Amino acid sequence: MPGIVSGKVAIVTGGGRGIGRAIAEGLAAEGAKVVVCDIGASLAGVGIDEGPAQDTVAAIRRAGGEAIASTLSIVEPKNAETIVRTALEAFGRVDILINNAGILRDVIFHKMSHADWMDVIAVHLHGSFNMSRAVAGLFREQGSGAYVHMTSTSGLIGNFGQANYMAAKLGIMGLSRGIALDMQRFGVRSNCIAPFAFTRMIESIPAASEAERQRVERLSQMTPVKIAPLAVFLGSDAAAGISGQIFAVRNNEIFLFNQPRPIRVIHRSDGWTPQKLAEQLKPAFGPSFTPLERSGDVFAWDPI
Repeated sequence: MPGIVSGKVAIVTGGGRGIGRAIAEGLAAEGAKVVVCDIGASLAGVGIDEGPAQDTVAAIRRAGGEAIASTLSIVEPKNAETIVRTALEAFGRVDILINNAGILRDVIFHKMSHADWMDVIAVHLHGSFNMSRAVAGLFREQGSGAYVHMTSTSGLIGNFGQANYMAAKLGIMGLSRGIALDMQRFGVRSNCIAPFAFTRMIESIPAASEAERQRVERLSQMTPVKIAPLAVFLGSDAAAGISGQIFAVRNNEIFLFNQPRPIRVIHRSDGWTPQKLAEQLKPAFGPSFTPLERSGDVFAWDPI
C-alpha cells in the first residue's frame, strides 16, 4: 500500500539527529524521497561533522528508501538555494520542507552576549527563512507545497535562560503565519509543531531543584519518533485545508494552540491620561493578565 507521502520529495533540516532524523526516517517510510540537511555541529552550534547526515541517509537506504545528504549551513542564503537545487537535480521536485535545525545558547538574560543572541537567531529564524524562501518559487509554480516549522513551548509559554531561543521560536511562529497567509492562493500550506522529545536540547535544560530534575527525568520518556507522525501528516495531501496552525506533540498527546487575540478592552470617551490609566488599567485587566509561567508550569501533568 502506498505511503501517505509517496512520490513526494522532502527536505529536512537538522535531519542528522533527534527529531529531525525521526522525521526524515518517518517521511521515507511513508514513501517520500528525502534530502537530509545537517552540518553536524554541537548543540551550541560549534564544529562540523558529516557523520550525522550520512548516518540518517544510510539508515533510510537500508530500510529501502531514497535519500541524499547535505552538510551546508542553512544560515547562508546561497547554501539554502544550493540545497534546493541539489534536491531538484537528484529527485526532480520539492514538495515538503521541514524547518527543524537549531542550536542552544542558554544563559540568564543579563549575562547573554551579543553572539549568544545572534547565533541562535541566525540558525533558527534566519535559517528557517532562508530555506522557506528558497523553495517558495517552486511551490508557487507547482501550485502546491507544505512547510512544517519547529517552534517550542519555550517560546509560546516561556522558560528561564532562553530569551534568545524564545525570541527565535516565536519569530518562527510569525514566519509560518506569514507564509500561510501569503501563499494560500497558490495551494501552499504552512504550520508549526512545538515538539516535546528528549533530545540534546532537552538534556541541556537547567535543573537546579529536585523537582526540576524529576521533571527532566519524566521528559526523557518521550522519544523523537513520537513527533514524526504529525510532521509527516502535515506534509501530506491528507492535511489539505490545515494552514497557519500551531500544534504540540507530547508523547501520545497532540495539542492545538490558540493564537493571540484581544481578550479585554477598556475605553473612555474623553481619552486617556497616565493618571487615569493608573487608576483603571490594573483593576480592569489584572485578572486577565497572562502569568509569568514556564512551559513546565502549564504542562504540569506527566506525559501520557
